[in-house]
Amino acid sequence: MKKTKVKKETQEFSAAVGRALRRAAKAARRTARMHGTPVYVWKDGKVVAEKP
Repeated sequence: MKKTKVKKETQEFSAAVGRALRRAAKAARRTARMHGTPVYVWKDGKVVAEKP
């Protein structure tokens, strides 16, 4: 029974981390748009600068 509880807590934590990363990315894009700076993303195995 303990193993199931730990697994559920781990899944909840992973989901929370995913939500936090999406929220941080959205804020970074918004800030880049305000200042007119590029956003660097990983595409096709390379780091690419994109305009937000």
